[in-house]
Amino acid sequence: MRLIEQISLGESKTLEFKQELPENKKIAKTVISFSNTAGGKLIIGVDDDRNIVGIEEENIFELQDKIASIIYDNCTPNIIPEIYTVNCEGKLLLVVEVFRGNLLPYYLKSEGKNQGTYIRVGASNRKAEYENILELERQKRNIGFDEEVNYDIEFESLDLTPLYESFKSVGKTLDEKKLENLKLIKKESNKTYATNALLIILGTFSHTSVKCARFKGITMDMFIDKKEYQSDIFSNLENTQNFILNHINLKGEIKALQRTDTYEIPLVALREALINAFIHRDYTNSGRDIKVGVYDDIVNIVSPGSFPNTITKEDIENGRSETRNKVLANIFKELGLIEQWGSGIKRIKTLCLENHLKEPMIEEKSDFVDVEFYRPQDRKTDDYERILPEMNDYKRLRTITNDYERLTIEEKAILIYILDNQKITRKEAVKLTGLQSTKVYEILKTLVEDKKILKRCGNGRSTYYKVAK
Repeated sequence: MRLIEQISLGESKTLEFKQELPENKKIAKTVISFSNTAGGKLIIGVDDDRNIVGIEEENIFELQDKIASIIYDNCTPNIIPEIYTVNCEGKLLLVVEVFRGNLLPYYLKSEGKNQGTYIRVGASNRKAEYENILELERQKRNIGFDEEVNYDIEFESLDLTPLYESFKSVGKTLDEKKLENLKLIKKESNKTYATNALLIILGTFSHTSVKCARFKGITMDMFIDKKEYQSDIFSNLENTQNFILNHINLKGEIKALQRTDTYEIPLVALREALINAFIHRDYTNSGRDIKVGVYDDIVNIVSPGSFPNTITKEDIENGRSETRNKVLANIFKELGLIEQWGSGIKRIKTLCLENHLKEPMIEEKSDFVDVEFYRPQDRKTDDYERILPEMNDYKRLRTITNDYERLTIEEKAILIYILDNQKITRKEAVKLTGLQSTKVYEILKTLVEDKKILKRCGNGRSTYYKVAK
């Protein structure tokens, strides 16, 4: 992707803009954050609204040397970025490109490792907590949290029945030798210890539970049903799946004199998303658990932990596979719950599109992954589909975003309205979409903060929204 196209998408996990050279410490924090996460580019000469303002060409080489010196003087272990200029729309930009490092963690010399380590979360730099630093050190050793031995819980106290039964159900045997080969146990000095993976599978940790809720309407104001599942990982998976199926619609079709019942959202896609939530979540975060919400308009699955540090959303969509919990993933593969590495996200989207549903939203938001399946909405979806082709919107929308394919129908309708009328109020958006005001607010907020296509202007009742650039 060309640099100008990257800029048009806004700041992200791997991209940061500065209109002019920031102070020394800010440069160092950004470089450290990129080094500890997925790498990235600091582009100087672009303002917060993604406008290319450029930098002065005089003393450009001195500026490059200054940045290199700032990084060398403030960061440790040593970070060697690529610093170069790019002519973009006739204006000069300075790019500081940083690659993910191998000597994790990187930190500010003046503050030390415990206080000066920074990571990239979304489009911001965040001071790393102690657990984050431990995870970076594990990544340096190329091991995951689930591989580590747990010395606090006696192996003899564990009931491995759910694990043995799961292997038996697929015609496979499990003995102590295989447990060791699968890295579920480890022997030291003639004593057997469980790894964190085994404890996660058995549901020993309190934060391995799953919270499910069926909400009335499209907000969390009122719930119809709530369940919390705290058992082994296989039972939690089945119970969570059944909870969703109990709260979405089943439709029947007559084909060749036989009735076929199918769920409104493809079962395989739902199960794939749930499996991803279980095996890719961040189990080092003991204060959170997986949450599933069923609303009138969506099924929402939230998994603690962002994408693995080494990859971005684009990498995942292109089929790249990077597993945070390698032992767990391997167990699911052994049991046939994972078909092929790196194919899950594409399969989820393809199945939904084949069933005439909107493409599900799969986003990294701050430090969690958010999946939204869109339920069929008979009363409004058809209206939007009629409106948009009449407006011949494809070329017009691409003048304000390169992310056209990821826009929902409601977002497209709002953006087309703005292109026709220069701006839109929340009241006008409610009338246009037929959705409740709170849902419209969420859509507008997403277009402003996450997708950065719109900007909010005015205050109070005078608030309106227009194109950001």
